[in-house]
Amino acid sequence: MRLVSIDIAVVEDVWAEPFDELASRRVVAFEPDAWRNDARLRELAASARTLVVRNRTQVTRDVLATGVAAVARAGVGLDNIDLAAAAELGVSVIVPTGVNAASVAEHALGLALAVARDVVAGDGGVRAGRWDRTPGRELSGGTWGLLSAGATARATARLARAIGMRVVAYDPYVDPAHPELRELGVRLRPLTEVVAAADVLSVHLPATPETEGLVSRELLAHAKQGQILVNVGRGEVLDEDAVAEAIESGRLAGAGLDMRRTEPPTPGRIDALPGVVLTPHVAGITRQSQARIAGILCAELDVLLNGGTSAYAVTPREASA
Repeated sequence: MRLVSIDIAVVEDVWAEPFDELASRRVVAFEPDAWRNDARLRELAASARTLVVRNRTQVTRDVLATGVAAVARAGVGLDNIDLAAAAELGVSVIVPTGVNAASVAEHALGLALAVARDVVAGDGGVRAGRWDRTPGRELSGGTWGLLSAGATARATARLARAIGMRVVAYDPYVDPAHPELRELGVRLRPLTEVVAAADVLSVHLPATPETEGLVSRELLAHAKQGQILVNVGRGEVLDEDAVAEAIESGRLAGAGLDMRRTEPPTPGRIDALPGVVLTPHVAGITRQSQARIAGILCAELDVLLNGGTSAYAVTPREASA
């Protein structure tokens, strides 16, 4: 017989004011390092009705089979959760889809601008006493290509349009008649056409068997000369050696990378290249987005614990799309 003593077990560093209020009414265990220890993670899951995770917790079949009723994900990526097992075992997976889209979009635009205007090198030069006024590059009037037309991609399209760019996107799962795409004038096109047309190409894709290594030597061979590549999707989507080769050859002007195949990454070839701006998987993490996510997760967990159904529960098919 399963002995449940905890309503909510938070096993990563996910906390904000809404959790304080929830903890005043519910039994909440906060162990932000539990994700590091598989045995402790399973022990907590076996004692809790619900789990709260971010992206580092590996929510495997073994974790889900403990009898936990729901897993709430603070963020939108789902590659760390075994969705098929969750569906089979009847575990609800709660994801506040789209809540951090504005934060991701702003970061994507910021990375593109940092590469286009060589901001990092300029900053370093001024700090070293140089005053090199090398002309930068204007993005207005160019084309922004999106790999995905999901929530973060659409938010990025809105910003790209605001600075005067055309927007094209590749996404085989999204209806071309999607109202937001129509409002923004985003055209869906085949993958190689998007890559060939883009002055800036941003990746918003999850890590799936279909997307792993998608940005490859073969795909980058279609890239417009001088293209800027931005990755705010999963690191597994990029072949980093292929990206480094494309920068070294001049086909890519540079890259802004927020996510990597291994995190934290071991410094390698791409990390040493000029024109590459690196950030530590923070595109979706702002004070505002984290407050919104915490508020939604706490409200939805409360609904579930009261016997209701979460409006943010996803199925495996919805999550992969």
